[in-house]
Amino acid sequence: MTPPYTIISADAHAGLPCEEYRPYLDSRFLAQFDEFLAQRRANRDEQMVLNYDYITNWETTHEEGLRGAYDPAQRDKEMDADGVAAEVIFPDADAITGMESPPFGAGLSAGMIDDAELAFAGARAHNRFLVELCAGSPERRAGVGLVPICHDVARAVSEIEWLADKPGIGGIMIPTMWRDHLPYNDPAYDPVWAACQAAALPVHTHSGEAPREEMNEFIGIYLAEVVFWTHRPIAHLLFSGAFERFPGLKFVVTEGASYWVADMKWKWDQYFGGGHTTKKMAALMKGILSKLPSEYFGTNIFVGASTMSKEEIRRRHTIGCDVAMWGTDYPHPEGTWPHTIARLRSDFGDVPVEDTRRLLGETAARCYGFDLDALRPIAARIGPTPDDLGQDVGLVTSPEEIRRAEWWKDEYQVAWNG
Repeated sequence: MTPPYTIISADAHAGLPCEEYRPYLDSRFLAQFDEFLAQRRANRDEQMVLNYDYITNWETTHEEGLRGAYDPAQRDKEMDADGVAAEVIFPDADAITGMESPPFGAGLSAGMIDDAELAFAGARAHNRFLVELCAGSPERRAGVGLVPICHDVARAVSEIEWLADKPGIGGIMIPTMWRDHLPYNDPAYDPVWAACQAAALPVHTHSGEAPREEMNEFIGIYLAEVVFWTHRPIAHLLFSGAFERFPGLKFVVTEGASYWVADMKWKWDQYFGGGHTTKKMAALMKGILSKLPSEYFGTNIFVGASTMSKEEIRRRHTIGCDVAMWGTDYPHPEGTWPHTIARLRSDFGDVPVEDTRRLLGETAARCYGFDLDALRPIAARIGPTPDDLGQDVGLVTSPEEIRRAEWWKDEYQVAWNG
């Protein structure tokens, strides 16, 4: 028999009901916390007026499963039922009304916090909870701690070092937008990258934040641009030489789709890879890059593509099966929980087993350091098999198919000569 898949969800969420973060906060922030709670309750009341039927149906139909946002035993039960052996855990478990968000908005929209003290207080409260959540089943968890690095680099490094040796902690999340602080290309952030490299903690941005104040009431602008802000830091890190100074540093964009990776790889290789049209541009990268821009993808740059589309799966060799990582987005309603196996059967039925294993788990294991041997007994108990997904185990990907996917290397005569 072909072994079952060891599924590692590269995108999941956890968080306490807002008011239950109180014991994790330093007491001097409790007055501001009460103001934050009042704002959250007012927001929920507004959402209930606008979308009562949908919210009520979601919360009542999935009442038990939603407790897994903060109850580790319930969480494991939901993962087992969904065929998921392990997961990468982000904040903000309630994606509808925001009632399971870290204090002061220190989660997915952390860049919007003006007060550095509140930014770190909210982050630290969530991190304390997260450490407790992950400690019970560390082999199945890669909790992503919150570190608002743009507010205070030295304090950020201290938080990274505190997180580094905690069981089940697998990365940090930084604000997607630095706003009026130093951009991430600034060498002032080198102590952060050095600390993450030393602790083997990948650095993340996650979809959610965008300059809403510029968009007025036009939600279409937000939807059109939000993905851009998640992956904007890639250029700042790559072309400032951060991955050369810190070759073990990993940067992950999560829930920001992955379709843009293909265009980045070929266009950046054309610009800076010494192709026949842009040799002058390649010369500008000497001493900054040591290889093609595309070659940092899958070693330093990864994408938690969450519930990736069929089109992204079709483009998997251009994007990179060593780059993109599947995620369920549990417990968000836009994800695949609690119907993940049915979704995988629909989307991966015609995909070779080798490619599927990489997208569903092996790339995430390499990125986050999950122990596949430790996860194998769990996968044997809960994981779907290729047969469950309706796959032809004789289907394979040829080297020619992969070469065609990287068409630009021949068409633009791209070869690094730095």
